[in-house]
Amino acid sequence: MTQTEQKTVFLVDDSATNLTIGKNALIGKYNVFTIPSGEKLLKMLERISPDLILLDVEMPEMNGYETIKKVKSNVNTSNIPVIFLTAKTEAANELEGLSLGAIDYITKPFSPPLLLKRIEVHLLVEEQKNELKNYNENLMEMVREKTQTVVNLQNAILKTVAEMVECRDDITGSHIERTQNYLQALLDKIVENKLYMDQVSSWERTVFVQSAQLHDVGKIAIKDSILQKPDKLTFEEFEEMKTHTVFGEMIINKISKSAVEDAFLYHAKIFAISHHEKWDGSGYPIGLSGEDIPIEGRLMAIADVYDALVSTRPYKKAFSHEKAVEIICEGRGKHFDPNLVDVFISVSDKFKEISETVI
Repeated sequence: MTQTEQKTVFLVDDSATNLTIGKNALIGKYNVFTIPSGEKLLKMLERISPDLILLDVEMPEMNGYETIKKVKSNVNTSNIPVIFLTAKTEAANELEGLSLGAIDYITKPFSPPLLLKRIEVHLLVEEQKNELKNYNENLMEMVREKTQTVVNLQNAILKTVAEMVECRDDITGSHIERTQNYLQALLDKIVENKLYMDQVSSWERTVFVQSAQLHDVGKIAIKDSILQKPDKLTFEEFEEMKTHTVFGEMIINKISKSAVEDAFLYHAKIFAISHHEKWDGSGYPIGLSGEDIPIEGRLMAIADVYDALVSTRPYKKAFSHEKAVEIICEGRGKHFDPNLVDVFISVSDKFKEISETVI
């Protein structure tokens, strides 16, 4: 073992004789620092972190028990192993030291070979503990990275599916990104205002926003002739269009049977089935009203309608941001949750920014 590989041991004792004996016993195997008091030990620990401390119990001014309390109370030194050196052999004294964080007791006068062996054993244990800790940390990081890779792949697949559905409706994939950004803006303000926290506080917000990309996945079951019709839909065609909410719920239910990510699909299913419900009960597919409409649907109603208003569609030209805000305000208490309309108004500038930059 080279000098640079040697472990560092602090030997703390008020007796110069004990310091000399201890240093002579350890010097060939360890880097040894001899320290004459608890106070000077604490000063040394500000500059050097040893692998182990040999600490005398019976010292004037600050004894070993008082010293170890200070060592263990400092986050920077609390993990350094401490072995007490003492002439006392009573069980009560050993119990007190061990309860304060010492890992062993060595009785003075000590046998140099025994001292070396005890130190060797404890340093080996500490090394193995550190290796196990590092292994566990690395393993957790590997699991986290693998899990994140799977989640990213899942999100990429679902996003691609959602964008393919939107393209059938002559809507770009940016609609999905914009509605997610609108939802994020609304959600941030809801949390800031502590609104609906009995529901929102338990959400993983990133998962919640990502799940919104599947809100229109049910359109995959609607005929192109309806999705891409440039004129107003007939009554029969509109009735068929309305079924995309039910189909969306069915599709996500099928996905959830073989998927692991429950929270993502839980919110996605609610978005799909409820985003066309209206506050006054005139929406579809169920005709829910007020707070019987899940908050996912009430939030998406505002995000989805705003994006439709400010975007060009086969059957309409884009409205201005100001006109879109006006229309949503007119729907307060009819189409939309009044509280959420107030939230929307407070972040409407953010909506405008999103609509102009996410294209």
